[in-house]
Amino acid sequence: MPSLKDIRQKIVSTKNTQQITRAMKMVSAAKLRRAQDQIVNMRPYANRLLAVISDIATTERVSHPLLSRVENPQKILVVAITSDRGLCGGFNNSVNRFTEKWLAANQSKYKKIDFIFIGRKGADYFKRRGVTALDVRLNMAREYSMQMASDIAKDCMEKFISGGYDEIRFINNEFVSAISQALSVHTILPIDISKTSFEVDGKKTGFSKDLIFEPSPAEMLEELLTQHFAIQVFKAMSESVAAEHAARMTAMENATKNAKEMINNLTLTYNKLRQAAITRELIEICSGAEAVNNG
Repeated sequence: MPSLKDIRQKIVSTKNTQQITRAMKMVSAAKLRRAQDQIVNMRPYANRLLAVISDIATTERVSHPLLSRVENPQKILVVAITSDRGLCGGFNNSVNRFTEKWLAANQSKYKKIDFIFIGRKGADYFKRRGVTALDVRLNMAREYSMQMASDIAKDCMEKFISGGYDEIRFINNEFVSAISQALSVHTILPIDISKTSFEVDGKKTGFSKDLIFEPSPAEMLEELLTQHFAIQVFKAMSESVAAEHAARMTAMENATKNAKEMINNLTLTYNKLRQAAITRELIEICSGAEAVNNG
């Protein structure tokens, strides 16, 4: 049975922890608002840019290495995005466990599977399991930017164009809402140009496909594809950062509630023990006085 002093110390330490978790929740909520605005503003631009690329490639029948597909891909590059810090619930575990299961299920299917990890948690998780990464990018939450995304995109494009890989896939959490994140697995290279602006929800819009381009379609496609891929990488990173802030905010809110419940339980236990101690002292005093009177 713990002493009253031990329980008091535990109550004080739990209150201190509660203040920390409450502050972390407020910080994550502020960061989430900025990250959420960035994601909401970026999604329409990224989708529209892909539609323009699809229009050019479809109408002019322009080919590009980033659009070429292999019927039976055998060399896969996986880019897994996690965070550098913990205290965000199952945010990192969802990516790590899915990637591990995917690797175990497809290791015999493909001749070559390599990894690039963005975030310390994913890199450390697979390093302990003997998986050597081609590259590891850290400090994403603080340093992630369009420049960082462009560097990663350039590296991936060079590997893809040189024939090192048939497909490049991204695994990351996508932001859905402040209380929900969804695991996203998508092939980012080769670029899918099946969706054009000439069809909406599977229905033809009636627009003519006879378009005139200036400069040439090949030059436009070269520039737009490079920009599109960098935008897609930056979008995946931004989705992951927003989802991380949302997961941490939820985790800290739950931790704050749990700390409150723990404080209430400890306070109740403390009061019961204190009451029992007072009752015991009163009984001892009464018993001693009764013994003196009878003596």
